[in-house]
Amino acid sequence: MLPWLKEALATGDRAFSLVEAKEVQERRNRLKHAGIDVDSAERDGQLVIQTWEETYLSSGGFDVEAMLGFVQETINTGRQLGFKRTRVWANMEWALLDAPGVEQLAVYESRLNYILPLYAEAVVCAYDSTRFPADVLEDVLRAHPHLCADGWAASQPHYVPPDRLVPELESKLQ
Repeated sequence: MLPWLKEALATGDRAFSLVEAKEVQERRNRLKHAGIDVDSAERDGQLVIQTWEETYLSSGGFDVEAMLGFVQETINTGRQLGFKRTRVWANMEWALLDAPGVEQLAVYESRLNYILPLYAEAVVCAYDSTRFPADVLEDVLRAHPHLCADGWAASQPHYVPPDRLVPELESKLQ
């Protein structure tokens, strides 16, 4: 995460990071130790660090429609502020919490594929694969056209477009 966000800031991109509340100060400290003027970047709107409660769980649970709107608003705000691109790094362990709507995680991830191709943004959904159940990881994996793991990145051969995957996922939830 650190080299990716550092590069974003160095190239004039906007860096947006979504973390657990207790990790906000740690994220700021790591960026400061990497030589980033965090206070200035946050003041200028180039760096935004928000919590899961401010984003994914802002309504007390997870709302797919609200979050898809938030993603578009975040991208559009970056453009209005004059940034050519917004890079988003999202730690996804919020979906392990006992909160209403978290079962919609893979539906959300798949539906992002309707939005993200409209923009030139770079979005990383960071999963700790040791913490998520295999069936959840399988569905999430199928929702992502690209995969980065252990230092490598590639097109994801098991990707299923949202027109096919969302109905399948929604039928499993009924």
